[in-house]
Amino acid sequence: MNNIQGIILKSTGGFYYVEAAGDIYECKARGIFRKKNNSPRVGDRVEISVPDDGYSAIEKILTRKNTLRRPPLANIDILVIVVSTVEPAPNYLVIDKMTAAAVDNEIEPVVVISKSDLKSGEELLQTYRKAGIKAFSYSPENSESVNEIKRLLSGKISAFTGNSGVGKSTLLNILYPELNLETGEISEKLGRGRHTTRTVELFKIGGGYVADTPGFSTVDLERYNLIDKDNIQFCFPEFREYITTCQFTSCSHTCEKGCSIIAAVKEGKISESRHKSYAAMYDEVKNIKEWQRK
Repeated sequence: MNNIQGIILKSTGGFYYVEAAGDIYECKARGIFRKKNNSPRVGDRVEISVPDDGYSAIEKILTRKNTLRRPPLANIDILVIVVSTVEPAPNYLVIDKMTAAAVDNEIEPVVVISKSDLKSGEELLQTYRKAGIKAFSYSPENSESVNEIKRLLSGKISAFTGNSGVGKSTLLNILYPELNLETGEISEKLGRGRHTTRTVELFKIGGGYVADTPGFSTVDLERYNLIDKDNIQFCFPEFREYITTCQFTSCSHTCEKGCSIIAAVKEGKISESRHKSYAAMYDEVKNIKEWQRK
């Protein structure tokens, strides 16, 4: 029996598919991971045992660079948050929760605005660029931004996420036509897309890896990627230069007099929508104890 190291590309039905030594191995995970509440995730670097017959097994999860609970991934360099201008309409709080979760996990967030041929995404674009977050607007006719996104993702491990129906798989097909991912139409009754992506899977492409993830509805995010209330301020890049200049060191940056961040919002230096999201996130977690976040 040999032990070799590789990366988990896909997890489905209790099996993990690990790329190692130029091949793909179908693996089971040892029960010890479940007992420790530390199940392997797509993107994990792992050590597997390869028997002469029978299933290979994941023996060890190597040190993780980072993890996300939603989508369930590990060792991600870039999180691409796809947002549509219409059907479904953009929800700033959802976008900001995802960008904050990325920053909190030392992942670079990138916002990509889809369906800009149906409605302008300029306001969204400027909101996130103003916040110091890379943002792109694309439509099938706009190849310039598509090429910029491809260059950004080259050689990295990236994941695409966003509400159902925003066009994650469509964008991936435009970026990498060889993927030929299934896409879905928007439901007129529900106003959202069908969940055409059902599992998280890494695809080896563009000199790196890219993951398409199942779409989520807005409410799905409520119990995922909760950030400690004292850390949320650091997950908004545009806040950083103001944090230490507030009148009071205990400032929550939500309503206090003498708050430099609130002053920057009033002066137009920080987007009002971003600060509103910050305040909502702070209010959501301010009374949650550490043990409740597990």
